[in-house]
Amino acid sequence: MSLSEKFIVLPFKKNRGNVVPGEMRQASSAAAAEKIATAMSARHIGVAAYSVQVDEESGDMSSPKLIIGFGETADLNAA
Repeated sequence: MSLSEKFIVLPFKKNRGNVVPGEMRQASSAAAAEKIATAMSARHIGVAAYSVQVDEESGDMSSPKLIIGFGETADLNAA
């Protein structure tokens, strides 16, 4: 298993009363993820930027670490 660190930004939306993640965006660095999340924060009920470990072989993501969050977000570790 070969792991690498990636940076993602997730907008959040309401779905049947629950806060759920929308379409994920990739970023090139932690600073870029923070900048994207900040820009998106005015258009969504919540936005969060994370660093995650990605298994290069399977594409599975694990160990999300919050970089910055705005508004209402869901806990990715609970899923």
